[in-house]
Amino acid sequence: MSDILAHVEAGVLTLTFNRLDKKNSITAAMYSALGDALATAKDDDEVRAVVFQGHELIFSAGNDLGDFISNPPAGPDSPVWRFLHGISSFPKPVVAAVCGAAVGIGTTLLLHCDLVYAGDNAKFSLPFVNLGLCPEAASSLLLPRLIGHPRAAEALLLGEPFGAEQALEWGLVNRILPPGEVNGFAQAQARKLADKPRASLVETKRFMKAGQAEAVSARMAEEGALFARLLGEPAAREAFTAFMAKRKPDFSKL
Repeated sequence: MSDILAHVEAGVLTLTFNRLDKKNSITAAMYSALGDALATAKDDDEVRAVVFQGHELIFSAGNDLGDFISNPPAGPDSPVWRFLHGISSFPKPVVAAVCGAAVGIGTTLLLHCDLVYAGDNAKFSLPFVNLGLCPEAASSLLLPRLIGHPRAAEALLLGEPFGAEQALEWGLVNRILPPGEVNGFAQAQARKLADKPRASLVETKRFMKAGQAEAVSARMAEEGALFARLLGEPAAREAFTAFMAKRKPDFSKL
């Protein structure tokens, strides 16, 4: 069975992370599938809204580090960057249903969604600095704009997890629900969107995003170039080695 399930019904494309045995951690192949699905949906008149969802116990643990080390992003056409550009520029409404852990890309992709619904068990984390890396998905731009610099500094510089209530207070999510209800609620909201005039939805979203589109694209490129370089630096190597060995990394000399 595919690690990404794609299903279209009633005008809604649902993309489901389906790798529970690995906590829905994302591989290069999964990024390729997501990028392909968004590219197709962009021009498919039958698709009027998109939903990202996981399981009621886990959204995504972020990148599969083993796969990430074996298949590091090698430029703007790599699967991860293609997906990020696809979701950041997607013209139709995007909804996310988040339960359990949303780590790294599991959180930053939400900054490109229009509606985000969270389970009361949701836990968000942006551990890039702790891995010797920098933010991605233009999160260094979008997160401070959304929640303010001091809060973004806590999230990005300390990299400590925060829960659903904090995310709601900060405006990262629209509503908190019991985990068993989140996916269904997100589907219902997406279907409401799919029933509305497509041109009105697309143009309204375009107006809301127009003021930041160029800045997001430029920041994503800057982050991507630095991210690729930092992957080969000693701090990232130490962080990944420590993670695989299940020990605390030692950055004292870095």
